[in-house]
Amino acid sequence: MDGDLLVRLRQMLPNLRPAEARIAETVLDDPTAVVGATIAELAGRAGASQASVVRFCRTVGYTGYPGFRIDLARTTSRRAAEHERSGVAQGEIGRSDDVAEVVSKIAFHEARTIESTARAIDLDALEEAVRAVAGADRVDVYGVGASGLTAQDLAQKLSRIGIACVAPVDSHQQLQSAALLAPGSVAIGVSHTGRTVEVHQSLTLARARGATTVAVTGFPSSPLADTADVVLATSVRETQFRTGALASRIAQLAVVDFLFVNVAQRRFDATTEALRLTYDAVQQHRMAPGA
Repeated sequence: MDGDLLVRLRQMLPNLRPAEARIAETVLDDPTAVVGATIAELAGRAGASQASVVRFCRTVGYTGYPGFRIDLARTTSRRAAEHERSGVAQGEIGRSDDVAEVVSKIAFHEARTIESTARAIDLDALEEAVRAVAGADRVDVYGVGASGLTAQDLAQKLSRIGIACVAPVDSHQQLQSAALLAPGSVAIGVSHTGRTVEVHQSLTLARARGATTVAVTGFPSSPLADTADVVLATSVRETQFRTGALASRIAQLAVVDFLFVNVAQRRFDATTEALRLTYDAVQQHRMAPGA
């Protein structure tokens, strides 16, 4: 199957049945060990039945355990090779790592996050989002916390090329802005988990007002994704010091750039002129060389 199996398991985890979730967590905790485990051994480690393991494999897209284990072996082998190429022996940051090792590991994980997001993103969905934003009379972007920073980044980019776009910080302002949308407008909700109440409420209201809705989330089966016309999924791998809320930022910013550059390209002449005008407008606030 396409994409990173372990990333897909994390994305699906919140929606799995309890027994299936235990199996997924067992796989995610030590995928290398599971590659060499029989179905009975995996069931025992997860505290589940062998029948539950079979149902789990089917739920995540395989006909049975052998196919699942083969794909898991491919994923773990590829990751081991990537670690070796990057000079990172272990993915996690250890207590004794020096500054250079910490930098190498962070760089590896962030580069891997962008690469896996690029490989997994639905290009048809991206094209649909680009078309909607490029033709919108107005764009709202909603996000709170770390995702709010991503929302502001997209709003700044789109505003600079002449697209009316806001990213309200306050949740009440997000709702007020959503209430004023209409057909022809676009609302984009950013939430790694897809379960942020404020973002979900604003996107739901925007959809009720007739706006085209887009979700940027790491969980394509989340409530936020369910209320969106278009879903742009991120692929995030967490580490000890980079939980989902932190690791998701890089993937979200990558998706924002995929969206923005495609929109800018579609409006090529207008974009070029807008960038020139906005560049010139701030030059008086630059310090002269040698000042």
